[in-house]
Amino acid sequence: MKPLVGISCCSKQFGIFGMLNHAASDTYIRATDQVVGAVPILIPANGDKADVETLVSRIDGLILTGSRSNVQPTQYGGPPHAEGTHEDPARDAVTLALIRAAILRGVPILAICRGLQEFNVALGGSLHQRLQDLPDRMDHSAPMQPSSAVRIGKAHSVRLSQGGWLHRLAGSLEIPVNSLHNQGIDRLAPGLVAEGVAPDGTIEAVRAVNSPAFACGVQWHPEYDFADDSVSWRIFETFGDAVRDRVAGNRMADVAD
Repeated sequence: MKPLVGISCCSKQFGIFGMLNHAASDTYIRATDQVVGAVPILIPANGDKADVETLVSRIDGLILTGSRSNVQPTQYGGPPHAEGTHEDPARDAVTLALIRAAILRGVPILAICRGLQEFNVALGGSLHQRLQDLPDRMDHSAPMQPSSAVRIGKAHSVRLSQGGWLHRLAGSLEIPVNSLHNQGIDRLAPGLVAEGVAPDGTIEAVRAVNSPAFACGVQWHPEYDFADDSVSWRIFETFGDAVRDRVAGNRMADVAD
């Protein structure tokens, strides 16, 4: 049997009547199918109705997805967002608790874009709300272009930490990445280390140093180009290896019992 990988959803309104839906991009589903080799399970953004303990006891890995919405500033003691900023408190209520529970249970985590920001907040860090408003920072937001190739194309480089998981994976100390975010890490959470930094100093990749399993995050979107970009493919492949290691460990524990 294949492992189960939970994929975080956002609460979004769709259709002419604006009905509430729980949604995740197809790109995460395809990466889970094609590279991780697991069954994707969508985790709804159902707020305090979520049974986090049941979720972490059933899934073998967790992907925290990107989103147009941003983590509520009350979660990290920040000032209110500017008017019109998208928030998803129901998602926050699920993912922040799920991150902490997954680390305790040794469930592998791959955090992407908003997921990286959630990862940092869940463990005690804070966020910059608009990087483009800060002095000496680049505009990391998505280009408002009709061409998807432009929107998700490589936008800047990331300098990787010597000997870190991304350096070993990429075989290089610098890689090109896409960039589709406004917010970013301000205060790095205790227990996280930076594994990649943009030219302007923005933290672009992290790793949880005390996690019993793979628990890493990237600010860019490897799910957009995993079919064509070897580093993006290897990010999901490495996560998949950790998921299978967890499944194998659980099976060995069952036999021992």
